[in-house]
Amino acid sequence: MPELPELDPVIHGKLRLAVLSLLVSVEEADFTWLRDKTGSTDGNLGAQMLKLEEAGYVAMQKRFAGRKPQTLYRMTPLGRKALVKYVSALKELLGGAL
Repeated sequence: MPELPELDPVIHGKLRLAVLSLLVSVEEADFTWLRDKTGSTDGNLGAQMLKLEEAGYVAMQKRFAGRKPQTLYRMTPLGRKALVKYVSALKELLGGAL
């Protein structure tokens, strides 16, 4: 039996995969936009973003928009590479089913 490709456990989480799927098509996104697009809670999104940061898949920047704090995220080159590898592994797992 052929060896099955391994799916990156950091990306494989539903919310983390959704966030990376959103970030891949934009230069950067703020926390509120990501929360609204994913339908997540602040706490859950914050925890998942921390996991992506720790893996080096996203970078975070805090700034002020006027007097209001804003947290921005962008996908790193390592994150893009990991997402491409994840999608390739998924295609390999599904084989001709697609």
